[in-house]
Amino acid sequence: MANDASTVFDLVILGGGSGGYAAALRGAQLGLDVALIEKGKVGGTCLHNGCIPTKALLHAGEVADQARESEQFGVKATFEGIDIDAVHKYKDDVISGLYKGLQGLIASRKVTYIEGEGKLSSPTSVDVNGQRVTGRHVLLATGSVPKSLPGLNIDGDRIISSDHALKLNRVPKSAIVLGGGVIGVEFASAWKSFGTDVTIVEGLKHLVPVEDENSSKLLERAFRKRGIKFNLGTFFDKAEYTADGVKVTLADGKTFEAEVLLVAIGRGPVSAGLGYEEQGVAMDRGYVLVDEYMQTNVPTISAVGDLVPTLQLAHVGFAEGMLVAERLAGLKTVPIDYDGVPRVTYCHPEVASVGISEAKAKELYGADKVVTLKYNLAGNGKSKILKTTGEIKLVQVKDGAVVGVHMVGDRMGEQVGEAQLVYNWEALPAEVAQLVHAHPTQNEALGEAHLALAGKPLHSHD
Repeated sequence: MANDASTVFDLVILGGGSGGYAAALRGAQLGLDVALIEKGKVGGTCLHNGCIPTKALLHAGEVADQARESEQFGVKATFEGIDIDAVHKYKDDVISGLYKGLQGLIASRKVTYIEGEGKLSSPTSVDVNGQRVTGRHVLLATGSVPKSLPGLNIDGDRIISSDHALKLNRVPKSAIVLGGGVIGVEFASAWKSFGTDVTIVEGLKHLVPVEDENSSKLLERAFRKRGIKFNLGTFFDKAEYTADGVKVTLADGKTFEAEVLLVAIGRGPVSAGLGYEEQGVAMDRGYVLVDEYMQTNVPTISAVGDLVPTLQLAHVGFAEGMLVAERLAGLKTVPIDYDGVPRVTYCHPEVASVGISEAKAKELYGADKVVTLKYNLAGNGKSKILKTTGEIKLVQVKDGAVVGVHMVGDRMGEQVGEAQLVYNWEALPAEVAQLVHAHPTQNEALGEAHLALAGKPLHSHD
């Protein structure tokens, strides 16, 4: 079909990552004739180089930690080391299974899948494999790649990106992680579990700096206890090779040496050389600019995912892609409230949040109108059983709704679903407090926190 010049699709999608394939699946489900163009493998960064493989490594690290620490639970086990080839096989098997399932979904929805490197050739067409694929609407979803800094050459051996780290054929004895955001702390956590001596370098004053400051401080405390070192508040200056590794120098002259340097300073949009600007698409620093309905300034072109300056999360890509498909199918659509999107950093311990921080709430509503409550997981039976520490922090507008839920502790990512409902349904603390939560669960901690905020604490002090 794609090779037939007379064929005009309802929707041509450039990029088969989270945003692109979600739009394809939803669009086809709604009766649109869809073409999906992808130069690599459908599933994109999330499935092949991001969410799924990193979480597999983190789980392998969790198993290693459990083996080391088993005696505290009365279980005698011996930790003999990490077989990195076997870890990669486990990781790759997870990816492979999900990839096959996704390919099956694409085929079952009768999406026309075209493998090749596409380029926007007009407001209604993409050129790929020497052919022109035309559509009534084009969706740009070309994603992102790891960023670097001027003068910092990622060689894939001593100075590596997250892509290289996912395929590294050894467990490094020591590593410097440049960047203390989500990617940096997740790799630092996994490597520490594998036995690597890790130092994180973050130019801002806290790890995971976009989170509520209390969550950052709790994570820093936990990392110190685990022996993960970090240097905060001073920016990177340069990196040099040593006889057997890398030396990093900071702006204040302080130096660190390690076997490898992981550059984890974020991801930048894939847009250069793809014809976007030539077709009049408004851009800013490589990002495609869109309105709240993911529409660009060109009426026949939309954009989603890491290519646009919204939260770089796979589930945001899913939601944005589905929104575009539904809009094109004529359904009533509602813009995404990005504050209402759950955010999880899957290090040990996990950091999970939804809504706004205490600082942001004070900025929006005034310091005298903001109420906060912290519930320590020490009072939660299941967390005690798991031997995890941490806190749930609630941010409330005085006499009003809970506008922020911030959680630190093992498995807190599994609790963010209810927190998402609390924020998005503008729940009052008393309304959540009257719900009966199962005991003993970590989910119960959310209920206890709202009980306390509603003025009737049970397993916590007044």
